[in-house]
Amino acid sequence: MNDQIRVGGFNILPTVVKNLLIINGLFFLAKVVLASKFDLDAWFGLHYFAASDFHIWQIITYMFIHGDFAHLFFNMFALWMFGAALENTWGPKRFLFYYIFTGVGAALIHYIIIYFQIQSSLAIINDFLAAPALETFSRLSDVSHINKAAIAQNLLYLQGNPDAVMQFVPEIENFKASFLNSFNIIGASGSVFGLLLAFGMMWPDSEIYVYFLLPLKAKWFVVIYGALELLYGVMGSADGVAHFAHLGGMLFGIILILIWRRQDRSRYRYY
Repeated sequence: MNDQIRVGGFNILPTVVKNLLIINGLFFLAKVVLASKFDLDAWFGLHYFAASDFHIWQIITYMFIHGDFAHLFFNMFALWMFGAALENTWGPKRFLFYYIFTGVGAALIHYIIIYFQIQSSLAIINDFLAAPALETFSRLSDVSHINKAAIAQNLLYLQGNPDAVMQFVPEIENFKASFLNSFNIIGASGSVFGLLLAFGMMWPDSEIYVYFLLPLKAKWFVVIYGALELLYGVMGSADGVAHFAHLGGMLFGIILILIWRRQDRSRYRYY
């Protein structure tokens, strides 16, 4: 794979990057205009695969929904900054495939992590729904995000009225549905981190100006950012950022680039 920018044909705003910027902008405008009538986050953000609000199109559309203007601006700035060089080098088809591939990969990694994080809670909920009883109800206090005070209070009631446990089944079913629907990711960050990874691999010694002031080689920028995302993800940062999705975009990016490089070397071997 050619890792040098084709300077003679460089376009500062190539076709795919331009259209991605437009689509993201239109989605954000629609979100603002329709805020009181239509929840774009609910319909186009990506929900957990087992949630009732999950729809197959969300695997793609979640990349075009952003939380606020700052979220949109910084993602789109990074898309242009790294994406223009990559599209000029790869061409529109390969660039678009990479962008979508890393975005899907980011979501996949994010929800694989979520799956393991919530499995114990879901098992407890499912045990109660499968066999409602005082014993299975008492274990609900170990479920994350549940009202533990309410569980303790209702447990005292059930100790004196064990046959009344069935009346809590609809409530727990509703909680389960709400719990699963609470997981929803939006934004182009997964794909953007994939672009960052690609830029760092292809032009490792290029300088990136952090906050427009501090020059840092691209390879170190990628390493530092990746390490921070891993640290925040493992520590369970409560900042509302899907750190493992960012890492997923980088992981799928490096896999795809290595596959392409191997394919290109094999192709040129016969010339």
